Amino acid sequence: MENQGPGKFLIGLALLINLCSSILIVFLNKWIYTVYGFPNITLTCVHFIMTSLGLALCLQCGLFMRKGVPMQALVPLSLTFCGFVVFTNLSLQNNTVGTYQLAKAMTTPCILFIHTFFYDKTYSRRVKLTLQSAVQSLLMKSYGSIVPIYATLGVLVTSLYQVWVGVRQKELNLNSMQLLFFQAPMSVMMLFCVVPFYEPLHVTLEQQWSWTALLLVVASGCVAFSVNLSIYWIIGNTSPITYPFTVVKFNLSNPGIFSNDGSL
Repeated sequence: MENQGPGKFLIGLALLINLCSSILIVFLNKWIYTVYGFPNITLTCVHFIMTSLGLALCLQCGLFMRKGVPMQALVPLSLTFCGFVVFTNLSLQNNTVGTYQLAKAMTTPCILFIHTFFYDKTYSRRVKLTLQSAVQSLLMKSYGSIVPIYATLGVLVTSLYQVWVGVRQKELNLNSMQLLFFQAPMSVMMLFCVVPFYEPLHVTLEQQWSWTALLLVVASGCVAFSVNLSIYWIIGNTSPITYPFTVVKFNLSNPGIFSNDGSL
């Protein structure tokens, strides 16, 4: 019998988990940056490490099978994964939550553009009109918000990353856990090469962090595992535009986040 893929209930549940996790990690990270001043790239490393450990645990529990993968095929994906998290976290660190969410919502039209002009994929007129209406509503609700370089780079790299996630899963015949199992540790090693130049490790370790700050960092890492895994699952089982479009709908239903005094 032909595999029909996941049902609507599973897709809806995954979208709900991802939406809740994404909202939670935004406010956790903003709190960590604003109140405790935890370094950005180091926090990203923690996210990747927690994701790697979570997947290792899933492997031991038999939730997925390890497959052989040509590692060179994952290098571009790992690089964009690093850029995706680092730039979006820098955008969150330097902007209000509303401005950050606005930029994040612009990922959807950017993905559609990449698909259309580089992968010859077509979308129905209904999808394009729905997306156009949603983006126009977002821009009207968020007038006066300024999206600086970090947010712009975040949109471009995130869009490319999410397109490549779907492409690599199909090319390598891997599910979300299998792909992320190899890609997350590779991203950790890449960031380890960058951290000493921007956020010297000895400075971070010598800092007297409170237990509350450390617990929040660990909590952020755990939520990041949920975000990363659900992103891969959603893209692998639906479409790259499905994931960011949930962000658009959330922003439209919460106009208060665009207030400039909403930066925690």
